[in-house]
Amino acid sequence: MTDTDPRFTALGARPGKIVAVHLSYASRADQRGRRPATPSYFFKPSSSLASSGAEIVRPAGTELLAFEGEIALVIGEPARWVTPDAAWSHVASVTAANDFGLYDLRANDKGSNVRSKGGDGYTPLGPSLIDAREVDPAALRLRTWVNGEIVQDDTTAGLIFSLAQIVADLSQHFTLETGDVILTGTPAGSSVVVPGDVVEVQVDAGIHSTGRLRTTVVEGSRSFDAAIGSLPAVDDTQRTEAWGSAAAAGLTPPAPALTPALREKLSRVPVAALSGQLRKRGLNDVTIDGVHALTPGSRFVGTARTLRFLPHREDLFAARGGGQNAQKRAFDAVEEGEVLVIEARGETGSGTLGDILAIRAHARGAAAIVTDGGVRDAEAVAAVGIPVFSAGPHPAVLGRRHVPWETDVAIGCGGTTVEPGDILVGDGDGVIVLPPALAEEVVDAALAQEEEDAWIARQVASGHPVEGLFPMNAEWRARYESERQN
Repeated sequence: MTDTDPRFTALGARPGKIVAVHLSYASRADQRGRRPATPSYFFKPSSSLASSGAEIVRPAGTELLAFEGEIALVIGEPARWVTPDAAWSHVASVTAANDFGLYDLRANDKGSNVRSKGGDGYTPLGPSLIDAREVDPAALRLRTWVNGEIVQDDTTAGLIFSLAQIVADLSQHFTLETGDVILTGTPAGSSVVVPGDVVEVQVDAGIHSTGRLRTTVVEGSRSFDAAIGSLPAVDDTQRTEAWGSAAAAGLTPPAPALTPALREKLSRVPVAALSGQLRKRGLNDVTIDGVHALTPGSRFVGTARTLRFLPHREDLFAARGGGQNAQKRAFDAVEEGEVLVIEARGETGSGTLGDILAIRAHARGAAAIVTDGGVRDAEAVAAVGIPVFSAGPHPAVLGRRHVPWETDVAIGCGGTTVEPGDILVGDGDGVIVLPPALAEEVVDAALAQEEEDAWIARQVASGHPVEGLFPMNAEWRARYESERQN
């Protein structure tokens, strides 16, 4: 009977048990702000399995259904008290899985996840199996898409606990039997989905691939009965964890928008004037030092989108440098009016972008690119037409000095911190970072100062000495105010 049950299509039979790891990827642990010393686990019922193409129902009255793209291991030879060195030989297959969870029920079972992750259809798996003997368990790639947009992209090189360690550890406590499934945890990027969303998960191992595991979210018509058991409940803690951050959950006040009117005012103010006003407000470390425009006369205004490179290390570059890495994702995601700001630690011995990526940013309407690293194909990049401020040209490719690491996080660029959403202005004097909450106040003050400085310049040009005029004493101030009012 199980051979024909569509829930077990990928496996061919119903598994005896499904074991899931709570937290296993460094990226996820860092996002959660806690890194476990040893792995911990929970069980999921085999009735939660689903095949590719199935629907998952979000129960009526709930809001926090979250996906978790994962690599699933299918046990071949039974394992009991196996060592990490021998553990992989007990794995028959690798496939893609989605460990869905309903955060509305998460607190009710205090970590066991019985109801929050045990629902029917909450463990889609498949569509195809990869022979474990054909792959390196330390070099598997996991990707997740929501509505066609990639949201998770990591490899098993990013695991805190290796796949072999997980198998060996579980075998210390009970027998892993043929057909059992282990869900090995999810990387950063897990978040909430809503009815109508389509989630896809894929695992790749060199030339081998599971194909995309596809699940569609639908709205349920039935709600839970308070007379029978506890009801769903959410708070800001659960919203933050489900969405991945307080900002994603809409729990932090949004930064003031860079409105067209504010953008226009900023376009009229020199960076030097903005720097002076920020200094008056106690902000001295707000310039991106050491960067210069590839094309003289370049000027821009925009909000920050960030990309972070780490120092080159061969194993990390092998794991994270290929495919749709963080660098490519950043250039594919930058929006109209945004400035792509790249942290390269001031390392100019390698390019951080070239002409193809500059063309991509320009096509997407980016306002500028700022990097405290090098630019490859500098003349071709300058010809693209997008303002690019860098620490200089260099002919080498990315992998010589950098590993593309992550996007849309706070970074350090040219000696200052840049957060996503910060406002950047660049001209011949350099690039400055404006906290969004201060931007309107600062630009208005800078425009007023520019008007005053222009008046002083006219007085000096007409033959008046600088003494008493710059800065203005009481007599010159009164004259200036009088002329302004007239």
